[in-house]
Amino acid sequence: MLRGKLLIISVVLILLLVVSHEAQAMQYEALTQTTVDLDPSDVDAINRVAHALRLTWESDESEFSSKGCNSSSKVLCDCSFNDHTLCRVTRIDLSDMHLRGEIPPAIGNLTCLISLDLGSNRIHGNIPDSLRNLNQLQYLDLSSNDLEGPIPDFFGEMNSLNVLILAENWLKGSIPQNLGNSSSIKTLDLAENLLSERIPESLGNISNLEFLRLSDNQLTGLLPKSLGNLQNVYRMVLANNKFQGQLPPCLANLTNLRHFNVRGNEFIGPIPRYIGNWNQLEILILQGNHFEGPLPDTISSLKNVTEMRIADLYGRNGEVFPFPDISRMIHLETLVLRNCSINDSIPRYIGGFQALSHLDLSYNKLTGEVPDFPEYGNLTNIFLRANKLTGPIPTWFSNKTEANLDFSENNFTYSSIVNYRSNRNMNSFACCSPSVELDNAWQRNNFSCDEDKLENDRLYINCGGEKVTAGRGTFERDTQPEGASTFYISDDRKWGYSSMGIYDPTQSKSMSYTHSIESHDECGFENKDASLYKTARVAPVSLKYFGFCMKNGLYIVKLDFAEITFKEEAEHKSRGNRLFDVFIQGRKVLADFNIKDIAGGLNKNASQAFQAEVRENSLEIHLYWAGKGSKRGPFELYGPLVSAISVEPVVKPVKPPKKLSPLSIAGISGSIVLFLVLIFVCLWKMGYLRGKESKIEAQKELISLPGGGLFTYRQLKVATQNFNKENKIGEGGFGAVFKGVLPNGTVIAVKQLSAKSKQGSREFVNEVGVISALQHLNLVKLLGCCIDENQLLLVYEYMENNSLAHALFGPEELRVQLNWAIRSKICRGIAKGLAFLHEESKLKIIHRDIKTTNILLDKDFTAKISDFGFAKLHEGEKTHVITKIAGTTGYMAPEYAMRGHLTSKADVYSFGVVLLEIVSGQNSASYRPNDESVYLLDLAYVLQEKGDLLALVDPILGSEYSAKEAKTILELAMLCTNPSPTLRPSMSEVVKILKGKSRLNYTPSLAPYSADGFARAKAMASRSFSNYSRSMSREEPSNPASCEFSIKEEEVHISADYTPEITDETGRSPLNNV
Repeated sequence: MLRGKLLIISVVLILLLVVSHEAQAMQYEALTQTTVDLDPSDVDAINRVAHALRLTWESDESEFSSKGCNSSSKVLCDCSFNDHTLCRVTRIDLSDMHLRGEIPPAIGNLTCLISLDLGSNRIHGNIPDSLRNLNQLQYLDLSSNDLEGPIPDFFGEMNSLNVLILAENWLKGSIPQNLGNSSSIKTLDLAENLLSERIPESLGNISNLEFLRLSDNQLTGLLPKSLGNLQNVYRMVLANNKFQGQLPPCLANLTNLRHFNVRGNEFIGPIPRYIGNWNQLEILILQGNHFEGPLPDTISSLKNVTEMRIADLYGRNGEVFPFPDISRMIHLETLVLRNCSINDSIPRYIGGFQALSHLDLSYNKLTGEVPDFPEYGNLTNIFLRANKLTGPIPTWFSNKTEANLDFSENNFTYSSIVNYRSNRNMNSFACCSPSVELDNAWQRNNFSCDEDKLENDRLYINCGGEKVTAGRGTFERDTQPEGASTFYISDDRKWGYSSMGIYDPTQSKSMSYTHSIESHDECGFENKDASLYKTARVAPVSLKYFGFCMKNGLYIVKLDFAEITFKEEAEHKSRGNRLFDVFIQGRKVLADFNIKDIAGGLNKNASQAFQAEVRENSLEIHLYWAGKGSKRGPFELYGPLVSAISVEPVVKPVKPPKKLSPLSIAGISGSIVLFLVLIFVCLWKMGYLRGKESKIEAQKELISLPGGGLFTYRQLKVATQNFNKENKIGEGGFGAVFKGVLPNGTVIAVKQLSAKSKQGSREFVNEVGVISALQHLNLVKLLGCCIDENQLLLVYEYMENNSLAHALFGPEELRVQLNWAIRSKICRGIAKGLAFLHEESKLKIIHRDIKTTNILLDKDFTAKISDFGFAKLHEGEKTHVITKIAGTTGYMAPEYAMRGHLTSKADVYSFGVVLLEIVSGQNSASYRPNDESVYLLDLAYVLQEKGDLLALVDPILGSEYSAKEAKTILELAMLCTNPSPTLRPSMSEVVKILKGKSRLNYTPSLAPYSADGFARAKAMASRSFSNYSRSMSREEPSNPASCEFSIKEEEVHISADYTPEITDETGRSPLNNV
């Protein structure tokens, strides 16, 4: 009975469905009859759009009519208007139709449009202003076209818009502030354009935003705090931009995040602990930044992660970290912890991750044995390269015949499975050694080189191509297609390559790691050796070339590049950029190298040459992808690429150098003196040290200065775009500093000294002489100089983070966030540089002008001392010298400022003031003697008397600093600024204290005032300190003038506000006339 009722009900339902379907069909047929007209304005607009975009309809009709409405999925209409007597166009989908042309203004007449998709075409021009008329529009996709110009600001006024996709175009300018007025947008995709400047704060007002993708642009600055308001966002992709600073605390609010990607930016500082609160997180990508390790322990709470990519985490002073606890990430499919300073064993629980297919733990310091995990069955990519793994090679390695397996450069016990030619997807190069003490990769593979038969002093490799004869020699064949986890050695065993990485985890085994172009594409190469650029070898992560059994000596290593992975010029001009680093013999010679920018386009060659020394009969050239640049488009778009390699000797191969003899040292010193003499003679002949007429006459005679490192004025004009003010990055005491780019891609800083003053000439000679004689990690590197066309120019390595003064006191919008770890690192770096100048170099140098503007910071915030124009050789036999005063008020030691007594302790005093500035964030140089201003050192003395030096710590640090380290540095600063030079420590003692190798014995000294003077200073300091705020301490640097003047036997007084006052016999201060 029940079954019968159910059967009847089923039949009735089926009949109802049939009737409903028939009714809908009849309604649709009625709607397409001529009795229901399509609005004429819509017909006209559609035809104008079709004509402008060269669209041809599928029907035989040349133009769109009411019959075309709903006849296909391209144009859909709603015919319910005017009581079902009028149709209006509501949806247009013309994506991937090969359309060309510009979007006409008539598009704005389709006022009932709900959805418009013109993506994946070749549409160019600007986004038309008439789109603002589409008030009903909910979905807009203009992606993958060639649209130009700015993003219109009217999108923020379109209250119905839910989805805005403008990705993969050529849109320029900033993200419109007005976009933040929209409360309806849920998806915002502006990726792969040329957008610049900062993310506007207003973007955080789009409260309903769920999807945000701004990757592959040129956006800069700090992330706005307002991003923390986007609590509905589940996907945030900010990769491949130029964002700086730390990940802001406001992002802790984004608890709905499932995908977070900030790869390829300039972020610094520790990875924030709040990431552990993103409980729904599935994808976390942080590689390609400057984050500090270790990973926060809170990451252990993430249990939904399927993909985690983190690379290049470093610790202070070489600090290493344990393996992070990721035991709850049981759903992991991809795990990358590459080069993260991990010094630990591989945890056994990783074997239980059933879904894991891609594991990259390369370039760490992993120790112990690899666990024998039977569950490793799903792994298809296993990269353990460059660790310290020991013990027997796991037997399951040999069973992974279909996997890409790289366990090269480790310390395993030698095994029979090590066979370089048997499996090109198993890289075991340098994996095994009977002794873990052997560091030379060649020796660790049981190869040896007979010194009597070392004949290899040249290498020519045609990377990715056949054997070819070019101008420099015969380039050997290098056509092996493998590269995911491959070591190849040439037949004569003179060279080999080691390649690692995959472009796509799903790629087939047929993926080739060589690339070539057709012969007719060679025309773009500006080189007679065009055949070298027809091919290239590529790698996603790491590509190493080795030269084996080479004679020891100096060589010129030339690398040839050409971007040949694109088939069309339009593709090559895409927003994509390939960035990678190059190391030779372990030394980084190119950072973020971009072939496209250096070569200037498709099929154009770029060459880079470097000097390298072979000491142990082997050469290593390493091209490494650190996670920067584009990653979309063709797989070959990112990672290292090289077309050809040539290695030739500079001089006769020599044995490793022995200890320099006294005669050699004398020869080196003599060469430095001779270089200085040549510079002096050159300047004198050019007239910089004489009159104007002599200068003009001398310039006619002088062609060039003997020696290297010289640039022409024309070269530097081109590099700096004619010294364009937009390239100006600083102003020194004797001229401006400009950023420039040489033809080979090297970014430089050009210091332009005034040629009008003899003082500038003296500084020029002094700086060239001093820096050319000194080489140290914490001293700025001088690349060369220019002394033609009335110009005095110095060329330095470019410092990405400008000066310490700029980082601490620069304009608010450009200021760099310096966390405690970076500040501590900077303190140590300055100290090491000064210790080298004072005590370690052959020439003992007193800098005389140590201040924050003369401390430069590279992209890793390594401190480098610059501006040696005032530097003076220290006469070791004398306790001090009487000299002209040269330096900056606020930083000069009292005995030097008042009496001209100069010792290395004057630099120690200046260093102490800089330490106070670094810890406090206050600018000592901004002090002006008035009733409301307090000199930073005065404030320090007041706090010292109160026993509260830590109150000086920069409030912006909050509690994120080491109180113990801060106390040590502040007490050290007070010791360095002791009024008595004999009580100040040497810089070598300072280095030991900062490194924790020596204990600081600190006894507070009295303030260098009279009782009345100190009372006044104390009152002023207390008043200022009670109102202490960032607005007071973070003034823009006043750029105090450096001064130079002579002192004879003047009488020196100390004024009440501790401003050094120099007077002559009449009681007048000569400083009033300076």
